[in-house]
Amino acid sequence: MSRILIVEDEAIIRSALKRLLERHDHAVSEAGSVDEALALDLQGFDLVISDLRLPGEPGTELIARAAPVPVLIMTSYASMRSAVEALKLGAVDYVAKPFDHDELLETVARVLHQRALQQGEPPDITEPDGQRQTMIGDCPAMQAVYTRIRKTAPADVTVLIQGESGTGKELVARAIHQQSKRIAAPLVCVNCAAIPETLIESELFGHEKGAFTGASAARTGLVEAADGGTLFLDEIGELPLDAQARLLRVLQEGEIRKIGSVETRHVDVRLIAATHRDLRALSKTGEFRLDLYYRLNVMQIDLPPLRDREDDILQIADVLLDKACRRHEREGLRLSRAARREIRDFPWPGNVRELENALERGVILAEGHLIHPDDLGLAPTPRAGSPLPQEEPAPGGEPAPPEPMAGAAAEEEDLSLEDYFQHFVLEHQDQMSETELAQKLGISRKCLWERRQRLGIPRKKGPRRGAG
Repeated sequence: MSRILIVEDEAIIRSALKRLLERHDHAVSEAGSVDEALALDLQGFDLVISDLRLPGEPGTELIARAAPVPVLIMTSYASMRSAVEALKLGAVDYVAKPFDHDELLETVARVLHQRALQQGEPPDITEPDGQRQTMIGDCPAMQAVYTRIRKTAPADVTVLIQGESGTGKELVARAIHQQSKRIAAPLVCVNCAAIPETLIESELFGHEKGAFTGASAARTGLVEAADGGTLFLDEIGELPLDAQARLLRVLQEGEIRKIGSVETRHVDVRLIAATHRDLRALSKTGEFRLDLYYRLNVMQIDLPPLRDREDDILQIADVLLDKACRRHEREGLRLSRAARREIRDFPWPGNVRELENALERGVILAEGHLIHPDDLGLAPTPRAGSPLPQEEPAPGGEPAPPEPMAGAAAEEEDLSLEDYFQHFVLEHQDQMSETELAQKLGISRKCLWERRQRLGIPRKKGPRRGAG
């Protein structure tokens, strides 16, 4: 929670501003003059918001006295010249009275973001539902991530975020956008692996009516929807080659052309891409364009896996547990000592996302006020060299759908659901499409992709089929 000092001689304005900031989770103190403000410990605040004209000394006197704490100056529209002078004296920004609430809150959030990053602190992030979230972790690897975010965000360059699935790549993308000059414009997030290959170009670049079968109306693509803002392409390594070529033109020329159209349109988009795969290695096998890789890799941010963040794991677990308790109305639940040991020692192949799921299970299954290891439902790590089960084809030559195994039989065969999934996919992915595989396994296409990532099963790359 940020601590903010309001220095304003008009009690009505001061009270209204205090209520506004407190509604958005800030701790607010008040002063009616520079002298009253100096009587407080200015270094104990994260931000000082001061009126320019005050009884006695002007608010600009606080700029040097509060440093390095930033000072945001409030002034009337008739005093714009004075506001410019305040900026020259070192004010972080100014807001004009009467101020717009949303504009003021946006300015305060941006200033606090910048201060947190300058101090090497985890940045605050506003989620799509309006909730604020702080990136968690103090290990050296995460400190390096915070520093890279702070330096990269204002630069308006393309960013490539690399890290395993579940490490928080979208959180980093949001932090970059909200620290950038494009904060007032949209952030459009796209998971490239969750969209069928035949539709990905239409989703990204749009299409004209009648461009292909089923195109009953013109559609604006997601790239154009992000015009003026930021486009975040998650799992860009799954992007088909045809779409890669179109994306390269966006980066080189700032132009898009809808499928079925002869006209090009100019767009101003900052691209942030993320992947868990080695794009350079994919370029050597022809699965990813090398020229696109070079365009993407202007600035790189590497996110560490959870197993390499030992000092952070329990801190993250406590925050996620608190959220899960509130969500399920089970306040007061705590992790037992044994559960904390298990969380600390588990390798977490699914990273933070897997940890969050385990804690959700624990909150739901816990009987008393403590969550025990059994409540977390963590599967033992697979043993190396365990044989894969052989599968008999069903009548008609089609693979049989997976059948649940009885508890005793499962123990005898030492076969987990993940073992079966891995064997089934490897056995049949040459003959079946992703959609057919998902249908046979009884899961969604997105779930199939997520399990592939968790188990490290690459997707077979068939011939590309253009959408238009």
